[in-house]
Amino acid sequence: MTWVGGIGAILGAICCFTPILPALLSALGLSALTGHIYRDVVLLPIIAFFLLLFGFGIWTRHRNS
Repeated sequence: MTWVGGIGAILGAICCFTPILPALLSALGLSALTGHIYRDVVLLPIIAFFLLLFGFGIWTRHRNS
């Protein structure tokens, strides 16, 4: 759970702060979705979810040890 949260938060931050997401969507032929997905309204909650998942994984690991 910690790995998934950490990797998801890092990928979400990279997609939010760099133009890698529009390039990836264009390469996949999905450039019409760029206007809908490449907004802070969508990307910031994704980053928040994965950070919460990362924190929960650390918390459960710490609690069990």
